[in-house]
Amino acid sequence: MRVIAISTLKKFWTRHPDSEQALKEWYIKTIRAGWNSFNDMRKDSNSVDYVNNQRYVFNIKGNEYRLVAAIKFTPKLVYIRFVGTHNEYDKIDASTI
Repeated sequence: MRVIAISTLKKFWTRHPDSEQALKEWYIKTIRAGWNSFNDMRKDSNSVDYVNNQRYVFNIKGNEYRLVAAIKFTPKLVYIRFVGTHNEYDKIDASTI
């Protein structure tokens, strides 16, 4: 998969250094993946949920952080739309961000 906007991850882990390792692990796992469907994603990670509108929510660092990505399976693209704390996530609509 090709991840768009890794700079979003870097900005986040600069503010939350304890998230850096977990976000790097997520990134490496994602770029190595060849997901064709949500079922493929669930095989790699049971901490992902589909919320709607091609948006998927990943629990990062034991659910301390949340990452929302828009995923286009055919072109193998992952667009990072949001990374935040659990409290920040509760204030957004993950299906439209």
